[in-house]
Amino acid sequence: MKTFDTAPRGIGRIRRMATIADVAKLAGVSSSTVSYVLSGKRPISAATRARVERAIRELGFSPHAGARALATNQTNVLGLVVPLRALETNSATVMEIVAGVLAGAREHGDDVLVLTDEDVADVHRLAAGSRVDALVLMDIERHDPRLPVLAALRQPSILIGVPSDSQGLSCVDLDFTAAGRLAVRHLTEHGHQRIALLGASEAAIARSANYAVRIIEGFREEAGRLGVRHTVVPLEESYPQAAAAVARARAEVEGVTAFVVHNEGALPGVLDALAREGLRVPEDVSVLAVSPTRLAAHLPVPLSVIDIPSVEIGRTAVAMAVDRQARPMAVETRLLAPRLLEHGSCAAPPAP
Repeated sequence: MKTFDTAPRGIGRIRRMATIADVAKLAGVSSSTVSYVLSGKRPISAATRARVERAIRELGFSPHAGARALATNQTNVLGLVVPLRALETNSATVMEIVAGVLAGAREHGDDVLVLTDEDVADVHRLAAGSRVDALVLMDIERHDPRLPVLAALRQPSILIGVPSDSQGLSCVDLDFTAAGRLAVRHLTEHGHQRIALLGASEAAIARSANYAVRIIEGFREEAGRLGVRHTVVPLEESYPQAAAAVARARAEVEGVTAFVVHNEGALPGVLDALAREGLRVPEDVSVLAVSPTRLAAHLPVPLSVIDIPSVEIGRTAVAMAVDRQARPMAVETRLLAPRLLEHGSCAAPPAP
């Protein structure tokens, strides 16, 4: 931020921050015009707004957050609800989404207040205290107990995930159902007819975490449609548990030739288990990950991947939150289409 001398040369100086008056002088407008640009209370021509915004950038001017909140009835703070349970599995995906939220908020000039408690009352207190302009919630369940509270709030809520009933709430996520279908189609195109999905943790599936159950639904639907022998096995992150999941899948589908893995924390354990069984990727068995690309592509065996665009999801949630503040009735659900990137871990099954 640019500062200004307040005393003549040779005398001790106090450096002060730029003010609205400084912005107005540089932009060639009145101080009230600068205030209207900041608050949005009156229409300002595009040319004038551009001059004011250029002056703000040059001076590094930032109005006091408290004064801005009083003037506009906004805090310029977003509430991000990340239950600690979300970090128990898929923690890398979760942290990338958080990074996307933080980056998106910064681009829109907002701060982020993070709540890690999953208690419904805490979510209500965060919003009821008027400390945030909008809420972004992660780790959504099919029948999420937080939804009735969110529907009653004055602030808009953006869900990263899609519950069974999202009426009145905006949602964004990867289309996990489509991702499950895509995984089966891709592997059958390589000739596989015996496929296992090593999914989310048993706890995530049991509480119907939306990402966990939606990919299972898509996987089962497409496998059934194509007549593929298949199974779904919960997957934990430790090496022994990953080995147990691989063994269970091989027992449930004899001669399984391909694995879809939807738990990025367990990918090293799955690869280790296959290697210990003497199975080479992709010569003996194909492996397709569903995870952020950078995680799957940098393993000792680079894996083909259906990308979870975690940072994009976080940024999109913020953009939707900002839009809902301007257009409260603009409720929508955005499902990002899955994208598959080949890294050489999927091939034709070995000849019988």
